[in-house]
Amino acid sequence: MHDIANPDFVRDVAASFDKQSAMTLIHATMPVIEHGRTEIHVPHWDGIEQQHGFVHGGVVGMIADSSAGYAAMTMVPASASVLTVEYKMNLVAPADGEKLIARGQVVRPGRTLIVTKAEVFAVKEDREVLCALMQQTIMVMHGKAEK
Repeated sequence: MHDIANPDFVRDVAASFDKQSAMTLIHATMPVIEHGRTEIHVPHWDGIEQQHGFVHGGVVGMIADSSAGYAAMTMVPASASVLTVEYKMNLVAPADGEKLIARGQVVRPGRTLIVTKAEVFAVKEDREVLCALMQQTIMVMHGKAEK
């Protein structure tokens, strides 16, 4: 893989995630933070369901976007932040299970743009079913700290 630009990336990514009130709102956690890869987990609860009882596609998009974005953040210097500039997602199955797992990964790192992907799985009775695929472009904002 590539050199680690920020040796404190685990701490910094976790701190940034904790600032996202949207992730708190949906009860999301980020138990995996590795160089070039993160995971976000969300329990299935009635506050995030759509009319058929599945987790709403907007929530699926939120965790795909954040897991891949944070994977990108693991690769940038501490003096930089990241911002999503584009993503395309395919919902391939209903998000139906006890929880969702979004696995974000860097596909191609870069100084200005980072290409990432995310897969979102619905976990039901310990079986993972792919429910969404996403490809994303992240802009690296050098010298621009988070709020």
